Amino acid sequence: MAEAPVSCDCFVSLPPGSRDDHVIFGKNSDRPRDEVQEVTSYPAASHPPGSMLECTYIQIPQVEQTHAVVLSKPAWMWGAEMGANDQGVCIGNEAVWTREPVVPGEALLGMDLVRLGLERGDSAWAALAVITGLLEQHGQGGQCREDPGPFSYHNTFLLVDRNEAWVLETAGRLWVAHKVTEGVKNISNQLTIGADISAEHPELRSVAQAQGWWDGEGEFNFSQVFSPENPPARMELAKQRYRGGTELLQQHDGSVTAEVMMSILRDKPSGICMDSGGFCTTGSMVSVLPKDTSLPCIHFFTATPDPSRSIFKPFIFSECSTRVLRVVSPQFGPDDPVRKQPRFQTQVDRRHDLYKAHQVALNTMETNPDKGLDVYETLRDLESQCLSEISAMLSGEIPGEELGDLFFDCVDTEIKFYQ
Repeated sequence: MAEAPVSCDCFVSLPPGSRDDHVIFGKNSDRPRDEVQEVTSYPAASHPPGSMLECTYIQIPQVEQTHAVVLSKPAWMWGAEMGANDQGVCIGNEAVWTREPVVPGEALLGMDLVRLGLERGDSAWAALAVITGLLEQHGQGGQCREDPGPFSYHNTFLLVDRNEAWVLETAGRLWVAHKVTEGVKNISNQLTIGADISAEHPELRSVAQAQGWWDGEGEFNFSQVFSPENPPARMELAKQRYRGGTELLQQHDGSVTAEVMMSILRDKPSGICMDSGGFCTTGSMVSVLPKDTSLPCIHFFTATPDPSRSIFKPFIFSECSTRVLRVVSPQFGPDDPVRKQPRFQTQVDRRHDLYKAHQVALNTMETNPDKGLDVYETLRDLESQCLSEISAMLSGEIPGEELGDLFFDCVDTEIKFYQ
């Protein structure tokens, strides 16, 4: 069996790293090549006391109020690879392995925790508290791809709001966090928090000592203490992407914009735009979170694989925005292979309308490069036009309410171009 895909990259720029007074978030989700990523939004909701919530594999108690969310998610699971809520919080996750073993059995996926943090957290810190609390109660684990072959991992998270970012790294139910208030930061499938710890699980150090990983005397360096002695090859390869991402961010330190973040996610030489063997970048996201709370946050999604051959389309939370069904995958209810026991015994076609149209366009780019290039250049013009409109809105030239259906319009236009 081919080695499982476990690579992603998350980025954040806070002023003065950003050109404007904006926090910029970005993530590439690298997953199995044929896995479909959908972009779907859910309104804020009230839930009856005592109700239960069905996550990918397990049920947990629901809370009384959940925030509106927009999610880029593998179509087969409940959770999300990345997303945002209407409170201006963005979260992305990464796979990691640590000295703590991955416990067999079904629990919350890291992707479930991303969605739960967004639905329940009104700031990056509040979302971190949600995730660590649920980790303590329910643990993390379960099959992480749509395949019967066992494959599971622990998670790190980048949580961002209009004011700050938090890197959260986990090992089983244990966790450690580092607060970022300015400049640029990236994470990539490895433990990065050393001795500069802002918050931690109360038993983190005592467990490390009891296991003989730390003597209790010297400096406590989380990544040194908890990194596995024989890390998987994929974690070793991630070091190259992590260094490449750091270099790209540092090149643009002080001038990061949404366009710059998109260019980083499209970077092939660093491996950040992944296309290797059985896996590739299946979805990408860039968010602009203005520090001025009177301005809306803007969240750009591709909803298609390979950002170097996709375009980013802007989503803005709005009372009246239309749900964009052409980037939502078909539903299979109780017959879904993820719902039936034993799981993942069959495959279903989860492609949404935009994914299908984009597949045809990718084929054209490969078989008729001139025609493909014309289509792609036209679409990049559309992306540039959207970025100009967003820039005009953020500088007060046009009202934000007029852009509530921009995501719907862009998806519709993209499909028409492909046809």
